[in-house]
Amino acid sequence: MWFERGEKIKNFYTSHERHLSSLALLVGFVVDNFTLQRIDLWFENLVLFSYLGVAGLGIVSVNLYESGRIRGRVVEKLMPLLPLVIQFAFGGLFSGYFIFYSRSASLAGSWIFIIFLGVLLVGNELFKTRYLRFGFQIAIFYIALFSFTIFYIPILVGSIGVWVFLLSGLVSIGLMGAFLYFIYKIIPWRVQQGAKQLVVIIGGAYIAINAMYFTNVIPPIPLSLKNAGIYHLVERIDNGYVVRQERVEWYQFYKKYKPTYHRFQNEPVYFFSSVFSPTDLDTKIVHRWAYYNEANKEWVESSNISYDIVGGRDGGYRGYSLKENIFPGRWRVDVMTPRGQLLGRYDFVIEEVFERPILEDVVQ
Repeated sequence: MWFERGEKIKNFYTSHERHLSSLALLVGFVVDNFTLQRIDLWFENLVLFSYLGVAGLGIVSVNLYESGRIRGRVVEKLMPLLPLVIQFAFGGLFSGYFIFYSRSASLAGSWIFIIFLGVLLVGNELFKTRYLRFGFQIAIFYIALFSFTIFYIPILVGSIGVWVFLLSGLVSIGLMGAFLYFIYKIIPWRVQQGAKQLVVIIGGAYIAINAMYFTNVIPPIPLSLKNAGIYHLVERIDNGYVVRQERVEWYQFYKKYKPTYHRFQNEPVYFFSSVFSPTDLDTKIVHRWAYYNEANKEWVESSNISYDIVGGRDGGYRGYSLKENIFPGRWRVDVMTPRGQLLGRYDFVIEEVFERPILEDVVQ
C-alpha cells in the first residue's frame, strides 16, 4: 500500500513537475517575505540553519547512493526525489538571502550582488539535474555557506567591518573543509577524484565574493535602512523624534517619489534616517551630502556627517544631520557605513521660495 501511494505521488510529480516547482518557488518566496522579519532573531536563523542542514544531508545522501554505499527498495523509490529535496533547501536559502540582502542594499551600489542572488534563486528551478554533479553541489553549497556567515558572524561578535568579513570568510572555509572531510571519510574516492576541481571552485567563489565586498558591491548586511527623508526641522523629544515636513495631500502621493524641498529665508535642511542594527551591534553611520554640478554633469561631495547608532530597535536607530547655506538644485544624501558601503540614497531638489510652505509635525 505504502509503495503504491509512493508510486502515485512520484508519477503525479513527474507529470506536473514544472508547474509544481514554479508554484513552490512563488509560495516559498511570499511566505519567507512575511516570516523572515529580523535578521538577528533565533527563529529566522534556525530556518536558514535548517535549510543548510537539509542541503548538506541531501548532498551526502546523493553521493552515498552513487557510490553504492546505500541500497534497498525504499532507497530506490526515494532517490529520484532527492535532487528535489536539495533544490528545495537551496531555494529556501536563496529566497531568505534575497530578502535579507535586498533589505540592506541600495540598488545604486549593490545591484550586481542582488541580481546575482536573484539569478541563483530563479535559476534554482533549472538546476535539478545539475544537483547530481558533485562539483556543482559543492559550488552552490559553499556560496550558500559564505553568504550565511557574512551576516551571521557580525551578529555573533557584535561588530561589522573588514576584519569581521575576513573572519566570516575563514569560518566559511573551515566549515566547508569539515564538510568535505566528512565526505572523504565515508566516500574517499569522491573527494580524491575531484580534488583539483574543488579547490578551483571553492577558491574561485571565495575570491569573487571578496572582490564584491572590497568593491562595496555586497550590501552592509546585517544593517538596513528603514526610513529616510528631508525635513524643515528635527527635534528630539522624550519618546523619540518629531519632524516638521511639508504637508502632502493624499492625491499628491507622487511627490514622495520625487521630493522637492521649498526653502524659505535661508533655513537649514535636515536629513533624518532610521537604520536597523541587530541587538548588541553598535556602529557608526555616515550621511554624505552631495550636489549635482550641471556644468560638469557630475555629483560633487559637499560634506560627511557621522554619528553612532545602537542596535536592537525594530524600527531602526534614529539620527539626523543638517545642512546650512545650501543652494538650489539637485541634491542627494547617501546613508553609508564608515568604509563606504551604501545602505540607501535619497535624492531631492532644493527650490527657493518667498512664502513659507504649509508644514506639519510628525512623530517618528
